[in-house]
Amino acid sequence: MAEISAKLVQELRQKTGAGMMDCKKALKETEGNIDEAMDWLRKKGIASAGKKSDRIAAEGLVDTYIQPDGKVGVLIEVNCQTDFVARNDAFKALVKNLGEQAATADNIESLLAQPYIENASITVDEAIKQVIATLGENIQVRRFVAFSLGDTPGVIDSYIHTGGRVGVLVQLNAQTDSAAAKDEFKGLAKNAAMQVAACPNVEYVTVDQISAEIVQKETDIEMGKDDLGNKPQNIKEKIVQGRIEKRLKEMALLDQPYIRDQSISVQDLVKQVESTIGETVLVNGFVRYVLGEGIEKQEMSFAEEVAAQMGAL
Repeated sequence: MAEISAKLVQELRQKTGAGMMDCKKALKETEGNIDEAMDWLRKKGIASAGKKSDRIAAEGLVDTYIQPDGKVGVLIEVNCQTDFVARNDAFKALVKNLGEQAATADNIESLLAQPYIENASITVDEAIKQVIATLGENIQVRRFVAFSLGDTPGVIDSYIHTGGRVGVLVQLNAQTDSAAAKDEFKGLAKNAAMQVAACPNVEYVTVDQISAEIVQKETDIEMGKDDLGNKPQNIKEKIVQGRIEKRLKEMALLDQPYIRDQSISVQDLVKQVESTIGETVLVNGFVRYVLGEGIEKQEMSFAEEVAAQMGAL
């Protein structure tokens, strides 16, 4: 077989818009014949997929997967370009499968390299490209996180809000498996996940977890606010201290008013469950994803969205 040069790979990339590794594979399969390589990529649906890879993907779904034994849980965000495709059954099925496969992946790169759950003869990356070719939009696995209980008693649970636009994964630990199996403990995990979904400012379990650097940053912000400009320094410091204490509590899950009973805090709810099951409960951690957060979206009207979909067919 003739050696595949970098120049030839680059030429095929420019002609098809496919990825470097896909182009190299196509040229190997066709013994360096660029025309046949282009046909090979088209048959695989990769050429059309590659051309869409620079399109902004800010829609999609946030989804979760919990292993049947409850020992591992995944929160994943997969993006596409329009809400139109995000509602498509093929896209939803792909996201479900990716969530399950992410349970055994260390990162996105290793996830994409896995044999696909529904067809082990292709990789996850190739499966995604096939769906891209079918639906006509760029699709990207943006991020995922996995929690694992290991041998520790506890429960991993999740909550998906607003049709896959907000997702939460939580892990709670108990002291014994018998306590972790109780409905009150499992209910606390579900309620904790819902609480996090409803509280966009929550980033930590307790105030103690907030670093000194963040506290100092918040303090500097408050000290520099215009409404304190004319106040004496000692008065300003007292006001800022009160504001900072309030702000830190807003960032801590256990200090939040419980969404189902505003008369108690989440910490109070945890104590109630501890009293019921007779064991200490540890809220080990949580992650909250908001679909498309941080991505600069391309605005498109519904009519334009439909027109774009018709053009892709």
